[in-house]
Amino acid sequence: MNNTLLNRLDGIDARFEEISTLITDPAVIADQARYVKLTREYKHLDTLLEVTRRYRQAMHDVTEARELLDTESDEDLRVLARENLDSATSLLPRLEEEIKLLLIPEDPEDSKNVVLEIRGGTGGDEAALFAGDLARMYTRYCESRGWTVQMSSCTEGTSGGYKEVIFSVTGDGVYGTLKYESGVHRVQRVPVTETQGRVHTSAASVAVLPEAEPFDVHINEGEIKWDTFRSSGAGGQNVNKVNSGVRLRYMWTNPNTGEQQEILIECTETRDQPKNKERALARLRTFIYDNEHKKYVDDIASRRKTLVSTGDRSAKIRTYNYPQGRITDHRIGYTIYNLPAFMDGDIQDCIDHLIVAENAEKLKEAEL
Repeated sequence: MNNTLLNRLDGIDARFEEISTLITDPAVIADQARYVKLTREYKHLDTLLEVTRRYRQAMHDVTEARELLDTESDEDLRVLARENLDSATSLLPRLEEEIKLLLIPEDPEDSKNVVLEIRGGTGGDEAALFAGDLARMYTRYCESRGWTVQMSSCTEGTSGGYKEVIFSVTGDGVYGTLKYESGVHRVQRVPVTETQGRVHTSAASVAVLPEAEPFDVHINEGEIKWDTFRSSGAGGQNVNKVNSGVRLRYMWTNPNTGEQQEILIECTETRDQPKNKERALARLRTFIYDNEHKKYVDDIASRRKTLVSTGDRSAKIRTYNYPQGRITDHRIGYTIYNLPAFMDGDIQDCIDHLIVAENAEKLKEAEL
């Protein structure tokens, strides 16, 4: 019996019952920030208790099977006891690891939706083309997960791709999965404009921002200055006749530095002006939330040796080498040679390795 692990589970049942009562309290339901926080804790504890129940059952099965082997003379029963003992013994380590991970305090950001920003970096037109390739890669990956992807705004490159493109991604546990993608992505390939066949190196930056809920930040909406304009691009005759695009300006004081800055956000995502206003407001909340929580992110970075998911957007995290068909993630030394499938959205294996690496760090910190 792993007494240390079981000792850590003391009080979990009582806390679960307490939260079960609290989330039905009208006063708690009226306080949306507290209600959402308690609901997340409830779901987390529910999962932990279910795994713990299976763990205790497996321990009981081991004890019962050993007692049978010690006392039973019937060979058929002894064979059955050995099978049960082997099954329960092999199950225990897996359940133990699940419990250890569930005992680590959950990042409250992980369940949030995200704003995904991709920008072409060094490399001119080729960087914009690569940013477009990344946008397609993430779109296909998100769709394979059943998440909803909506483009908020984009600036197209002169030869294709994007100088900048911003998506909103909604679904279950989006930030907890995509947060590993923040950083500089480097590509090595022969650009379409290269006449000598030389391999060039270009880069694009990816920022994955947890989308803020309305109660996460305070915004004085009376101080927002709104402009409307006619959207450009595809969309039929309505595009040129209706001022559906919105632009907001907001003066914000950074609490970490005390500096004031004007935030400018444009949204042309839909042909419905009120919806564009709503989405521009969501991006404003996310921008402020992201900046106000930079200290929190930096604190994580100071503790993480591998910089797996620190949010450090200046760190070079991955190289895509087309001549060799190779992808290398520099944070964990992960290398594979299936670049076409990877660029088509098959990136889950890489993310899984990053999750394992970060969980190993967390377990070490928690001394589990």
